[in-house]
Amino acid sequence: MAAESLSQTLPRRAGAYTFAAIFAIESLSRALNSTVISLQAYDILGSSQKVSVLSTSVAFPVLAVTLLLPVLLGRMRRRVAYSLGAGLMLLASLSLASHSVVGQWSGMFLRNCGAAIFNVTLQLYILDHIRRQDLTWAEPLRLSLSTFSWMTGPALGVWLYVSYGPWGPQAAVAVTLAVLMAVFWYIRLSDRRRPLLQDVRRPFSPFANVRRFLAQPRLRLAWLVAFGRSCFWSSFFIYGPLLIVESGLGKGVSGLVISASQALLLSAYLSGRIARRHGVRKVVAGSFALAALASVGAGLAGTHAPYVAIALLLAGSLAASALDGVGGIPYLRAVRAHERQQMSAVYRTFIDFSELIPSLVFAFALMWLPIGAVFVILGMGLAVTGAIAWRYLPRSL
Repeated sequence: MAAESLSQTLPRRAGAYTFAAIFAIESLSRALNSTVISLQAYDILGSSQKVSVLSTSVAFPVLAVTLLLPVLLGRMRRRVAYSLGAGLMLLASLSLASHSVVGQWSGMFLRNCGAAIFNVTLQLYILDHIRRQDLTWAEPLRLSLSTFSWMTGPALGVWLYVSYGPWGPQAAVAVTLAVLMAVFWYIRLSDRRRPLLQDVRRPFSPFANVRRFLAQPRLRLAWLVAFGRSCFWSSFFIYGPLLIVESGLGKGVSGLVISASQALLLSAYLSGRIARRHGVRKVVAGSFALAALASVGAGLAGTHAPYVAIALLLAGSLAASALDGVGGIPYLRAVRAHERQQMSAVYRTFIDFSELIPSLVFAFALMWLPIGAVFVILGMGLAVTGAIAWRYLPRSL
């Protein structure tokens, strides 16, 4: 009896399906307001260029927070840090529900900070529990099982926004976060490394971590691959709905398009199988090439041929989904075990830079060019990234 009671209270080790389940619920909490954010910002500000400026102003402080996570969280246990991420996501929803400029900025900032904590914490859990040789099927599985969340979340969130106003989707996010915390604390993941990020043997220095990261070519390349695929998704989620709305199609169409693109996440599992047979390098470079062609085509179609643009953006989403399945593997295989905690905070900045750099570039471009130019510029950047990946990723990866 005592042994049974002890087994119920001790933290548990977990497998690929455990992390896939947690990630699926977490994804739903983010998917429900993912499309709403850009549409609501457009409603408040009135132009795509101003939305781009707003996104840029949010990305700068989020980048600083990401690099300073070890200082901000100190010796906090991982499970407590993950719960803090959920708390920030909840505060973000409350801010967004205010439907004001200040609330929009605060909500976007808090949401991105919460997502940063989610991302870093879950990645460290995965590195502790999943063997390196199992990553080529565990990572695609995790992405594939989140498909349902991203298929339903954006369309449902936009429907709630149109039907019930700003509070509709944010209330759904709050409920989902409550379910996530209930499941997470019930599972009680093994927390063998007590501090979230800080290495107690030496003082923390974000600049030293960045220098150490940049000194390793394989980590630099892994970051670039992750940055490229994240640029597609951040641009697609922000400017895809805006292109659709400026074309004269309804907001509901934008939600349906985003949800349809996420159904293609099922290809993440297939890309993992292809990578095991032909290598990660070929899948990564080929996916970048397809995403680049699709993005340029969608940009040229623009608001004059919105249905053509939508079809091409969905083709780009298929390529980006394939990248999601294997794009994180170069980092997971390159990072050294004793540097996981320091390097993960630096690596995660690819998300912040993928929101900062494109929005900054597009803010200037949209002052003179139509919104379709966003995807032409994006496609050219993806083509360059794919060429670098083909040239420098190891054939044996």
